[in-house]
Amino acid sequence: MDRLSNMEAFVRVAEAKSFSEAARRLRSSKSLVSRQVAALEAELGARLFHRTTRSLSLTEEGRGYHAQVSRILKDIEEANISVAHAQAAPRGRLRVSAPMSFGILHLGPAIRDFLARFPEVELDLSLNDRYVDLVDEGFDTAIRIGRLSDSSLVARRLAPLRMVLCASPEYLKAHAAPRDPDDLKRHQCLCYSTNSLTPEWQFVTREGRPWPVAINGRLHANNGDALRCAALQGLGIVYLPSFIVGPDIQAAALVSLLPEYVPTDGGIYAIYPPARHLSPKVRAFVDFLAERFGSRPHWDLME
Repeated sequence: MDRLSNMEAFVRVAEAKSFSEAARRLRSSKSLVSRQVAALEAELGARLFHRTTRSLSLTEEGRGYHAQVSRILKDIEEANISVAHAQAAPRGRLRVSAPMSFGILHLGPAIRDFLARFPEVELDLSLNDRYVDLVDEGFDTAIRIGRLSDSSLVARRLAPLRMVLCASPEYLKAHAAPRDPDDLKRHQCLCYSTNSLTPEWQFVTREGRPWPVAINGRLHANNGDALRCAALQGLGIVYLPSFIVGPDIQAAALVSLLPEYVPTDGGIYAIYPPARHLSPKVRAFVDFLAERFGSRPHWDLME
């Protein structure tokens, strides 16, 4: 008899505490299940069950064997599922949440190529700067920018995050460029709207210690693209990700300031709920973005 089938019959009998019930669950006959368990006991040279006319229970050897065999059968099942998922074509509706600016500037242009590569996927993209609850709101994955807080979610780094302090040449002609982060207190800073009455920008010393600076300015906005436009118009200094201002730095429309004080430990991530086997459509989307952006994304080629 097949050893794996015998092991499965043994585990089902142990779980059901009945040969008849185990046979029903296996869609087999009681006599066949009984022969399978007997063959396994003969092979092992050990009794696995105490049998009476009224009860069935595991022996001490049976309990130890059951624990090990159950894990083996579970691993085999998981391996089979993994291969099946790997072979399955990505298909179905994929709900994605992403921040507004990154979604418009970089996910938007990527959508055509993704849908062309995976014609059976339907993409539902929601752009919003708030942190959505993936499980409660029914999203398959979300793009998060910056440093991730501790979470039960799985995170895949898609690209580095490079923050840039910058201003237009026009602004710098009228105002001396800052020599260190504290000099920003004397400048017009274009502030991202937060709940804080005194916004802070985070920098680091040359030794790597935090250097927070309370900044102020006449313009506050809750959108990075609006702040970028204000900086291009010479209204002040802005502190934004390179995925927003990188092309402007490349074109010399904005000038990078104090790069040696800007932290470099952030990232752009895809997050998704934990699962033993990631669905093909989510895996395809995350792999596609990691391949497209990579460790040196096009917007970050500023030197």
